[in-house]
Amino acid sequence: MTDDMTYGRYLALDTLLNAQHPISDRHDELLFIIIHQTKELWLKQTISEIALAQSLIRDGHLVEAYKALARVSRIQAVMTLSWDVLTTMTPSDYSSFRDVLGSSSGFQSDQFRAVEVMLGIRGGQSGGPLTQAAANGPSLWDDANAALARAGFDVPQSALERDWSKAYTPDPAVAELWAEVYRDTERWWDLYQLAEKLVDIDDALATWRHKHVLTVSRVIGGKRGTGGTAGVPYLESTLTKRAFPELWSLRTML
Repeated sequence: MTDDMTYGRYLALDTLLNAQHPISDRHDELLFIIIHQTKELWLKQTISEIALAQSLIRDGHLVEAYKALARVSRIQAVMTLSWDVLTTMTPSDYSSFRDVLGSSSGFQSDQFRAVEVMLGIRGGQSGGPLTQAAANGPSLWDDANAALARAGFDVPQSALERDWSKAYTPDPAVAELWAEVYRDTERWWDLYQLAEKLVDIDDALATWRHKHVLTVSRVIGGKRGTGGTAGVPYLESTLTKRAFPELWSLRTML
């Protein structure tokens, strides 16, 4: 540790606080930039935590992975709350500078796409290098199913050896195996708690998506989104996406 280290230097505040460059002269554009930059910082941390959890699960350290997974769902909660700050910006406020955004869109976030892919939501995503790299390996859900197999469960090979880049197809047989874990939680406590941590993340992601839909609907109504997306209709189509589908379907089986 050097004696000349300062708070500002350690956090690179000169760089960080000079990274906001509003194009218009409208007051609310700064808020819009900061909200989205903050989300990208949280996504960076989320990627780090998911990667750590995957590494631990692959090494058989399920309990040690819980902390990273819990941190992901807490980050998601903070990101969801940030929509409340953005909704202090009215449709009139946003319309006054929306034109400067051009074709830019949150849909283009490589980090958000990478998070989806790392969790297990795959198929049809276009993305940058982070997304493409994540798609080349197993997802968090793939790793959880592999851990289930290592514990002695007869997991279908189709769930263990597949084209990682393709969308995962939910399997009733996989759901039944996870249901067995839930029927004997004392015996399979580590797998049971892993499953619940994953459900926390899926729950938080669904909550984030729902709040996103409400926020966009409140600010732009039925207009098309920037970047050519369909706006609210597209966002509504994502509400049913689940990263860990069998952990939801098994609940009906108990």
